[in-house]
Amino acid sequence: MKIRSMTGFTSGQGSLGAHSWSWEMRSVNAKGLDLRLRVPDWLEGLEVHLRKALGKELARGNVSLGLRISRGEEGASKLTLNKPLLASVLTALAEAEALAQSAGVDLSVTSGADLLSIRGVLEASATEDDPAPLVEALKKEFESLVSDFVQMRAAEGAALEKVLRDQLAEVDRLTRLAAERAEARKPLMAEALKANLAKVMENTEGADANRVAQELAMLAVKSDITEEIDRLAAHVSAAEELLSSGGAVGRKFDFLMQEFNREANTLCSKAFNSDLTSVGLELKAVIDQMREQVQNIE
Repeated sequence: MKIRSMTGFTSGQGSLGAHSWSWEMRSVNAKGLDLRLRVPDWLEGLEVHLRKALGKELARGNVSLGLRISRGEEGASKLTLNKPLLASVLTALAEAEALAQSAGVDLSVTSGADLLSIRGVLEASATEDDPAPLVEALKKEFESLVSDFVQMRAAEGAALEKVLRDQLAEVDRLTRLAAERAEARKPLMAEALKANLAKVMENTEGADANRVAQELAMLAVKSDITEEIDRLAAHVSAAEELLSSGGAVGRKFDFLMQEFNREANTLCSKAFNSDLTSVGLELKAVIDQMREQVQNIE
């Protein structure tokens, strides 16, 4: 498995009967896996299923998922005739007309529109569908949506891996260069140590010989960067192994970058040489760039 980026985006559309829907899913960096779902409440059991599916495929990232569902005209409310009420209205109307005629009153002819406009004669009834088939269709389609999402994160991860490998190669080059310059400065460091030793020996009257020896040894240790060079080389190897192993290695990589930075800082503090300091600063710059990229690894 290759490394994957935590950033990604995908969308999809579908329909079933009177319903149509659209998905939209995106993710950004996060320390863990944070799922934020916006799913209609009346689709019972769907959100739980979606959370499980995402948790199975993803390890890290702030993931936002939105589902919008609309209903077509064939699923809209329909008008039905309230026949009992209409029969009652017609009976009452006939009685009213008979009374009017007996009283010599001429009533206007009642139209069908007048009858239908009477409250309750026409009723709106919505077709109640069982949501289970729709939920199942959404679950099935979500499988392909998640697959596309994971593939996109993998594609970004592949590009990220190339950048990191190039940066690791640069760290390795600079580490070797630092070792060369550390070797080249040895004669200068030896001369400086001799000069310091001569100054110390001129002022050793009454001083503890063991204490003087310890201080001189400490100066030599403080200027030795062999351990830092070795650790940096080991960190480069460890980083390459993480890239090759793939999977959710983001946390391990983040910790490793802290170790990279620590060794580069120590190297700079022990440089005592402008050429070596220059290499140390270049190392710090590349390592900082790597840390930014590592923040995107799942």
